[in-house]
Amino acid sequence: MKVYLIVILAVVPLISGAPPSLTRRSSVTTQTLVEQYGYPFEEHSVQTSDGYILGLHRIPYSGRVESDEPRPVAFLMHGLLCSSSDWVLSGPDYGLAFVLADAGYDVWMGNARGNTYSREHATYNPFFKKFWAFDWHEIGMYDLPAMMDYVLYYTDEEQLTYFGHSQGTTTFLVLNSLNLRFNTKIKSAHLLAPVAFMENMEGPLVDMAALLLGQPNFLPEIFGDMEFLPNTKAMEMLGYSACCDKSPFQSLCANVIFLITGFDYENLNYTLLPEITATTPAGSSINQIYHFLQEYNSGFFRQFDYGFARNSLAYGSTKPPKYPIEKIDLPIFLYYSDNDYLSSVVDVHKLMRTLKDTTLRRAYRVGHPKWNHLDHLWGMNIRELLHDAIMEDLESMKDS
Repeated sequence: MKVYLIVILAVVPLISGAPPSLTRRSSVTTQTLVEQYGYPFEEHSVQTSDGYILGLHRIPYSGRVESDEPRPVAFLMHGLLCSSSDWVLSGPDYGLAFVLADAGYDVWMGNARGNTYSREHATYNPFFKKFWAFDWHEIGMYDLPAMMDYVLYYTDEEQLTYFGHSQGTTTFLVLNSLNLRFNTKIKSAHLLAPVAFMENMEGPLVDMAALLLGQPNFLPEIFGDMEFLPNTKAMEMLGYSACCDKSPFQSLCANVIFLITGFDYENLNYTLLPEITATTPAGSSINQIYHFLQEYNSGFFRQFDYGFARNSLAYGSTKPPKYPIEKIDLPIFLYYSDNDYLSSVVDVHKLMRTLKDTTLRRAYRVGHPKWNHLDHLWGMNIRELLHDAIMEDLESMKDS
């Protein structure tokens, strides 16, 4: 109990976030990471229909590949508390954005509202709770359409190939179950560590957090609509000093990550830890955490539970509606693993049974017993254990 109390006392001050003057882009950014390896970089801004201004990052081509052929569009969407930096942190040989650019794709990387690159709004600023009044439902229903429509218009392409990790898979399922027009705009979707059903999520703090915050009670009402774990200069400095190769605390940094995602000492690139901590966490709304904990408690993949009274006003029923993912009608490829605390094998299998038989093209189970949630981004053996399978699946779609 003392350990839980210490964790709560450490985290609660961070929930309210930092004022905008203290929250800034890290000196390690998606742009610096891309350009240091000699790849071209572009930054675009997109405004959603509800006023959020999102940063959209692009690697238009790879200097390693000489080709005059049209480049198909790849759109990559990050997970909870993450950003576009996830896809390039591990460099050209391991970062999926670089791998796709080298394979001839025009690569675009999205950033969800509230993260390091998407902290602006047409009306509100991050000082106000109104700015943080969203969860991953809104990211799926507003952010993804705004960004993907912009990408398709800008490139004059009719379709794109979607890649999502963790919450980037959740928001994909939200959008494409409720807005069927994107079923024709996405050629195929490749979902890494898919998160929909979460009843079998693991971790030492999950049960306590779900009990306190995963149901409609006074705590979400009081602490809702707030920033959670913004990216600050202090966090970057702490990460570099505590997590670098010469630090005696480097193993502690790794264990903090493992407590949440699953222990895998074999596949973690320890040298990368300072860059990971410099860019992650990238900030989110606390409501996103509440919504995921509700999924764990309920065993359903459904919209936010406000409680009987507010549900009746919002949805016309006392319970929130389920996302009709059985309506999704586009080729989907899943990639999952045995040691993922957040995307368990049992829950992925439930997702597989819920999707249409004609929709699910392949569910690839990574062939390493310790592969965890974040190894899908930065695992040491990611090329042979994951990327080769992704490239096989992309090849299978070329004639479709």
